[in-house]
Amino acid sequence: MKKIPIYQVDAFASQLFSGNPAAVIISDTWLDDNLMQKISSENNLAETAFVLRTEKYFEIRWFTPAGEVELCGHATLASAFVIFNILKWKEDQIIFKTRFSGDLIVEKQDDILVLDFPADKYKECRVPGILAKGIGKKPL
Repeated sequence: MKKIPIYQVDAFASQLFSGNPAAVIISDTWLDDNLMQKISSENNLAETAFVLRTEKYFEIRWFTPAGEVELCGHATLASAFVIFNILKWKEDQIIFKTRFSGDLIVEKQDDILVLDFPADKYKECRVPGILAKGIGKKPL
């Protein structure tokens, strides 16, 4: 069986055993979805990020012990940390291509990693009269 390096990184932390832990796995081919799910369940962390390296950018997917999620900020930052510090990425930014959330860009600014989150798209919806009556106000 092929050995797969796994990194565990504490995002939003200045010391060990604090912040938000995430596992990061970087490979040159996608693992089977079932295997990614099993690895994430075994890691038993909030998220495990699976990263596929290409020549100019990285693809990323996130799994919890229960299933794949559409976006995870701390696991993306953990992945960028591994790419900058372990893989010795020379550029000042990393582009992550995602399945559900568009491109995510992480920039290295001195010792800080900055993630530009995608904007949510909102649409107007009708509020049922009973809801407005129940809270005593009509939502805007």
